[in-house]
Amino acid sequence: MESLEAELERAKSLDVTDLADAIEDIGFECTRCGACCTSETDDPHTATVFPDEVRALQETTEYDFRDVARPMPFGLDEDGGETFEWALQTDDCGDCRFYEEGIGACSVHPDRPLICQTYPFSVALGGTSQPMGEPVDESGMVRAHECEGLGRDIDREHAEELAAALKKRAVRELEEAIGVRDNYEAANPDSGEIVVHDSEGAKNPDGTAYEG
Repeated sequence: MESLEAELERAKSLDVTDLADAIEDIGFECTRCGACCTSETDDPHTATVFPDEVRALQETTEYDFRDVARPMPFGLDEDGGETFEWALQTDDCGDCRFYEEGIGACSVHPDRPLICQTYPFSVALGGTSQPMGEPVDESGMVRAHECEGLGRDIDREHAEELAAALKKRAVRELEEAIGVRDNYEAANPDSGEIVVHDSEGAKNPDGTAYEG
C-alpha cells in the first residue's frame, strides 16, 4: 500500500482535463432530489467537513461550532470515546441542517464543503474518502456513487468545475489524513467525554482544544 505522502503527490499530479473527461464520460446532472443531504434510514446524514470548512461556515452563518459540525459518530458509544474528524451537523430528522426541504436546496450552497461540491464522485486514491457503498460506475481515476443524476448529459464547463473541485478535495483529504496521523496522541477520555482528533490536534465537541 502506498504511503499517504505518495498518494498526496499522486493527487497533486492529477490532470483536471482527464478528470473532466471521465466525468463527461459518466455523465451527471443534479436533480435536487435531496438524497445526498438527507437521511433515509435510522442513521443520520454523515458528511465529512474539515476544520477550516467549519470555520468558513461559521463566518457565513454566524453559527456556533456545534451548530455547524458534530463529532464523526464512528467509534463513539453512550460512554463517549475518541473519534476522527467532523461531520456536518444534522437536524432532528437526521438531515443535514443546511438542507432546505421542499425546494431541494442548500442554504449555504456557495460555501458548501468539498464533499458536497463533488458528490457523487470520488477519486481512486488510497487515503481519500468515498460515499457509503460501492461505486456504481467509474472512468479512469473517477468513481461514481449511487445518485439518480448519473448518466445525464453534462456540459464541459460544469465538468471542469467538478473536476477541479474533485482534485482539490483529494489533495485536502490526504493533507488532512497526514495531519491527523502526525498530531495524534491518545487522549483516554473519562466516561461520557468525547474527543475528536483532526489535523489540528485533539478537540472537544465544541471545537476547542482538548486539555484532558
